[in-house]
Amino acid sequence: MFSGSIVALITPFNQEDEVDYASLKKLVEYHIAAGSSGIVAVGTTGESSTLSIEEHVKVVLKTLEFADGRIPVIAGTGANATHESVTFSRLLNNTGIAGCLSVTPYYNKPTQEGLYQHYKAIADVSEVPLILYNVPGRTAVDLKPETVARLSEIDNIVALKDATGDLSRIAIHRELCGEDFILLSGDDSTGLDFVKMGGQGVISVTNNIAAADMATMFRLASEGKFDEAEVINQRLMPLHKNLFVESSPIPVKWAAHKLGLIDHGSLRLPLTELSDNAQPIVSQAMTDAGIY
Repeated sequence: MFSGSIVALITPFNQEDEVDYASLKKLVEYHIAAGSSGIVAVGTTGESSTLSIEEHVKVVLKTLEFADGRIPVIAGTGANATHESVTFSRLLNNTGIAGCLSVTPYYNKPTQEGLYQHYKAIADVSEVPLILYNVPGRTAVDLKPETVARLSEIDNIVALKDATGDLSRIAIHRELCGEDFILLSGDDSTGLDFVKMGGQGVISVTNNIAAADMATMFRLASEGKFDEAEVINQRLMPLHKNLFVESSPIPVKWAAHKLGLIDHGSLRLPLTELSDNAQPIVSQAMTDAGIY
């Protein structure tokens, strides 16, 4: 259902701090042409926390419109208030999305029982498959494997995006959740190793600017051609690492603008544009990766 190289899509803004739908359409076409396996619209890389509910839903709907059935669109529905995530799910039912991706609530640090109840509430109202998203480095809460296992018993909770970078969890999740539960990496630096060890793919930041290479790499991995995939992975490693030289998506939006994929590299406060000191680092990573 979900596999390969899925992009955690940036949300482009214009200089008036509004969503730039012309650039959004350009991004969708770029990923279709490059062979990306799917698009996550308004996930955390899409600056979901700074969009209003109305903007959030509109960006997902416009992404669906631009995709026109040519590539699966997964909607980000994460929030640190359960009622807000539930609202997103209700508003996006019957729209054509392939699924929802919902990050663990950030800042309020719920217990494991709170996380279970949070995701159960979302699943209860969602009419599409739900992907759990664990990124403790950004949220200050860790969705433990035992809680993932409990949640995997809910029919429409079908996958986990694991951005811990802890490859030892793959075997644990597989044992606890079964063979049918989908495991996706959320960490580009270890994404290929994640698939080598039994994962099905990656939801990627690097994919925003190196979509064709990422698509090829994970296609090769799916065919068991790991040596060939590793050649691409090593070339892209400077991006995997340096697209996080400042808080994501600051570097990747700067890079996407440099490549002409979006008209402006604008971000919404409290994020600011890539610093002068970091720009040469990202530029060199793009050159080393062979995309600039």
